[in-house]
Amino acid sequence: MRTPFPSLPEFGTGWSANRRIALLATVLACLLALAGTTVYLTGRGEQHRPPAGASPTAPDSPKPSAGTPRPSGETGSVPAPPQISDPVQFAKATTEMLWSYDTRTTRHEQQLAGMEAWMTSESQYSDWASVSAQMPTPALWARMADQQQRATATIAEGHYPAAFKQALSEDPSAITTAYIYAVTVTGKQQIVWSKGGQGAEERAVTLAVQCRPSQDCSLVSIAPRVAP
Repeated sequence: MRTPFPSLPEFGTGWSANRRIALLATVLACLLALAGTTVYLTGRGEQHRPPAGASPTAPDSPKPSAGTPRPSGETGSVPAPPQISDPVQFAKATTEMLWSYDTRTTRHEQQLAGMEAWMTSESQYSDWASVSAQMPTPALWARMADQQQRATATIAEGHYPAAFKQALSEDPSAITTAYIYAVTVTGKQQIVWSKGGQGAEERAVTLAVQCRPSQDCSLVSIAPRVAP
């Protein structure tokens, strides 16, 4: 059974292989020697399952837009990035932001502006395309708003993927190039829409976050697949 529209965001669309490699090479290059590394650099994200208890008559939804330009303006219901220096805690906060939205109070451009505010300011690492590609098109957002669709997230836990921890143990100095960490976060997204519609699903995502010493963390990218 499906919700009237897709949960936000749907991870893993619109990735360029060259962009992924360039983005993560500085910190995650050491992972290339490990069998599990491809979860960060190759492939497309799996479509997540539709929430349980969703409308059985809902139409199929268009895919999210790709390569959305950087937005400007107010951010509506999207929270400001927290002042956190711990990669796991920041990744958990970021995931809660990404899995939450309210089309009743936030326009499409405001949602984008709010998401962009969490990105790293270091352009050589920032992969805005991997984040903005998760947004529905403006037309689809308008349809979601017509249904007063909104979502909240409950975060269960966050951890460094096994391959990332192994790579760091083998070459601890690799992280000092850009201080980008891979973090996998799990939790649940709950979606509500008009006329009592609702649904929920268990979710997981792997993020790349940058946490330089003595600086607050920021988002670098959304990985195309979930790392264990």
